[in-house]
Amino acid sequence: MDIEKRIQEVLDKIRPYLQNDGGDVLFKRYENGVVYVKLTGACSNCPLIDSTLEDGIEEAIINEIPEVIKVVNED
Repeated sequence: MDIEKRIQEVLDKIRPYLQNDGGDVLFKRYENGVVYVKLTGACSNCPLIDSTLEDGIEEAIINEIPEVIKVVNED
C-alpha cells in the first residue's frame, strides 16, 4: 500500500475527534518524509492548533508510518 493511502487511513481515524470540536483535517501532499495538511473549521484558528498538530496528528501518523518524520499545517 502506498504511503499516501496509509496517511489518508490514519487521518480518517483522527477526523471524528476533530469534527467533534467543529474542525477537520485535509491531506495536501507527502514529500521527502513530510506530510502537508490543512486544518480547517474550528481547528484553523484554535489556540491549541500546534498541540493538535504535533501531539495528535503528527504522533498518530508517525506511529503508524515510520517513513514520516514531520507533519506541517499549511494554509
